Amino acid sequence: MKPINVGLLGIGTVGGGTFTVLARNEAEITRRAGRPIRISIVADKEVALANKVAQGKAKVTNDAFAVVNDPEVDIVIELIGGCGVAKELVLKAIENGKHVVTANKALLANHGNEIFAAAQKKGVMVAFEAAVAGGIPIIKAVREGLSANRIEWIAGIINGTTNFILSEMRDKGLSFDVVLKEAQRLGYAEADPTFDIEGVDAAHKITILSAIAFGIPVQFDKAHVEGISKLEADDIKYAEQLGYRIKLLGITKRKENGIELRVHPTLIPVRRLIANVEGAMNAVLVQGDAVGSTLYYGKGAGAEPTASAVIADLVDVTRMHTADSAHRVPHLAFQPDALHSTPILPLSEVETSYYLRLRVEDKPGVLADITRILADQQISIDAMIQREPGEGEDQTDIIMLTHVTREKHVDAAIAKIEMLPVVKRNVIRLRMEDLAG
Repeated sequence: MKPINVGLLGIGTVGGGTFTVLARNEAEITRRAGRPIRISIVADKEVALANKVAQGKAKVTNDAFAVVNDPEVDIVIELIGGCGVAKELVLKAIENGKHVVTANKALLANHGNEIFAAAQKKGVMVAFEAAVAGGIPIIKAVREGLSANRIEWIAGIINGTTNFILSEMRDKGLSFDVVLKEAQRLGYAEADPTFDIEGVDAAHKITILSAIAFGIPVQFDKAHVEGISKLEADDIKYAEQLGYRIKLLGITKRKENGIELRVHPTLIPVRRLIANVEGAMNAVLVQGDAVGSTLYYGKGAGAEPTASAVIADLVDVTRMHTADSAHRVPHLAFQPDALHSTPILPLSEVETSYYLRLRVEDKPGVLADITRILADQQISIDAMIQREPGEGEDQTDIIMLTHVTREKHVDAAIAKIEMLPVVKRNVIRLRMEDLAG
């Protein structure tokens, strides 16, 4: 049978991995897809490098638009990244009637609605398994494997760089800045790590998962995004003493009045499996009404893990290449005309538990003043520890865990607590999730 011809945009780490895995597992992939899948043309600015990887098995060009305009190309793989020329190329490929496979979470989180609408109009597929959690097939799991379920919530460790940093901070008691430098030395963090450490990368991914889980448009601009750069080693230590681990989580929940969509450092009970995911690994926990809790774990980045997801999409598209577009799996799991405009809730309306750390003068009556303010906001305390001040110290840390309450009530309480003369620095506030099934 005639091979399906693929045009590859970008032959860096993931592109090279895709080329390697396709060649190594060619016979197995052909048996699964029903016909051979062949990368026939590659576009990359680094032509010499592209020729070295392609080894004469594909035509090489430095003109990406030549690929999306090539009449022989059936599927375009976009691995350039970003929302600039990548968006132009994807939309042009769709306009030309080509299917698209992409690992570009930023593009989909910011412009997915436009891209999916264009693909729907032209009757082509946009596949993006590699955009979320690398080699973990989480998109297929939520979109297809759990389609019988009403998804209640998703919580995921979906950025390996930040998970590595948090694991090292906990294991070695080091500060964020020290561990970040080590992560950069080892290649886990970029020279400019902003997207990772400030939570943007995780927010792109949870935005996509939220849309698939709840049948809503992608709405990255409404996500609450908070990273780990201000996290202190003391809080990781105190959390451990209280039986919790701190992870950067992407969280999305279905609530009566809307959808929660947020990324932030989160305390998780040590007894939860996801709390024990260490190093650069990823894990996603999905709660469905029929199946209960399901956990998906694996490598969230890297050449071959991500290539695994890219090629899985190639196989899916190849299988459905000639199928009636109305009978393909919808991009966002729900039929396009059945998407809801359910609102994304503002952070002030989020309901969860909280970890509060207060630096206060060590004197009588301080605790009574603080608990009175909390009570006024209807915030109840679940657990508390008070550090014994060292010799000669006149200040101490009080750590409180609250029961579930609303963010706006915590905001009001913190504002009043920080006005107390006995409170010596801004209150440290971290959110907590029990993640019980």
